Amino acid sequence: MSQNRATPQKPFGVIDIGSNTVRLVVYNAQTRIPIPLHNEKATCALGKGLEKTGCLNSDGVKLAFDTLARFVKIAQSLEVERLDVLATAAVRDAADGKAFASAVEKRCGVKVQILTGKQEAKRSALGVLCGIPDAEGIVADLGGGSLELVHVNDGEMTEHTTLPLGLLRLTEAAEGDRNKAIGIINRALDEHKWVSGGAKDQSLYAVGGAWRALARVCIAQMNYPLHVLDNFTLERQQALSLFDVIARQGQRSLEQIKGISKSRIATLPLAASVLDRLIEITKPKSLVFSIYGMREGQFYRALPDDLRKQDPLVSLAEDMALSAGRSIQGGHETFDWMSPLFPDETQKQSRLRRAACLLRDVWWMEHPDYRGEQAFLRVLRLPFLGLGHEDRAGLALAMFYRYSGEASEPIVEQAHALLEESRIFRVRTIGLALRLAYVLAPGVGGVLKRAKLSIQAKTLVLTLNEKEPLFSSGSYPRRLQRLAEHIGLDHRIDWK
Repeated sequence: MSQNRATPQKPFGVIDIGSNTVRLVVYNAQTRIPIPLHNEKATCALGKGLEKTGCLNSDGVKLAFDTLARFVKIAQSLEVERLDVLATAAVRDAADGKAFASAVEKRCGVKVQILTGKQEAKRSALGVLCGIPDAEGIVADLGGGSLELVHVNDGEMTEHTTLPLGLLRLTEAAEGDRNKAIGIINRALDEHKWVSGGAKDQSLYAVGGAWRALARVCIAQMNYPLHVLDNFTLERQQALSLFDVIARQGQRSLEQIKGISKSRIATLPLAASVLDRLIEITKPKSLVFSIYGMREGQFYRALPDDLRKQDPLVSLAEDMALSAGRSIQGGHETFDWMSPLFPDETQKQSRLRRAACLLRDVWWMEHPDYRGEQAFLRVLRLPFLGLGHEDRAGLALAMFYRYSGEASEPIVEQAHALLEESRIFRVRTIGLALRLAYVLAPGVGGVLKRAKLSIQAKTLVLTLNEKEPLFSSGSYPRRLQRLAEHIGLDHRIDWK
């Protein structure tokens, strides 16, 4: 199942001119996953006062000009193949927005695209689909000037809308009154009937910096073992209960949480109120915080067809193997070789096991005493993996057991707490099988085809080709025994 590798591309850049911040992200365009090479933002507050004046904030305009000149220079120094400059709600809605965009084009020598509400909403949804191709429910992207809502199902976008409920606008319109803000939210959502119950039995995907900050607070409040925002998920009632607790937290308490700026803390109650109402109205089964949004959607749109069609997880695992100097072919061969151990696995389980096989020897350069720990931590904390936290923990544990025998480190025990016993048994089976595969064929392609693994009655059988020199010695009998004992079988080696 080895995927075709894409033709090498130069980096791809996106400048996002938002209502509150201006951000540059330069992506590695050779991968299916949007991996940033450079990520920088400046708070310009272009949309400050827009609700009252109808124009962009003059101080913000001056700062934006300087910021954009810097960002264009950085992008050029990174030799981007393409730089997309996108302006959203503030520039779109301001009376002087078009004049501002024209001035940017003249000063910086770039083309500025002012996105319509529909275009912005669909790019946000594409960003979520970039990381979660099977996402189903409503994507909600909260910015400074607007709230975008899009329904996604089977990889397609159906209903969509954009509302003037960004945090800057809502703060000004409500004049600091939370009840007034909730009234504004309710009236705006009431005009779009498809939103009511639109995520029932599905998910609500929360996108945007304000909601990422809220996710950090939830993680801290829960004493949650995995401090990763990517696909952090809460059940509906759990989310509502947490938001109620957070609303009663003082600013001083919130300031103790790492990774949240003071400017974000000031808007957290309002951000929580918007999300709270959305959950009540859309009635999702779960709330999923996504680190992907409009910029990643623009990245996804720009991908060549051969990259866009790839499975994001498998593609990332292949890229990591290549970067470590390891064979992609060997990873897929290892997957096929151990498949007799997993006759009844689901498509989702198969996908995760394939990723584990591709990552089987990525950490070969680490010190032997720390390979298991380093592999585990890297997979557990990788910010752009695109997996739910249980799947992430399972993949990380499979890597841990690939290199290590016993789970004694506290962080490994915390990962165990995220999984059921049956899942732990499965990932340990994968790890032990990877250990056996490595000693049979350490980086040598094609060899595992001469080492058949099968289960016969209650015996794990390894059938080897007696003419293969690699099998003339080695520690594979001991590793076969450990694997068999783990799954509760006898074992033997047959020669042919």
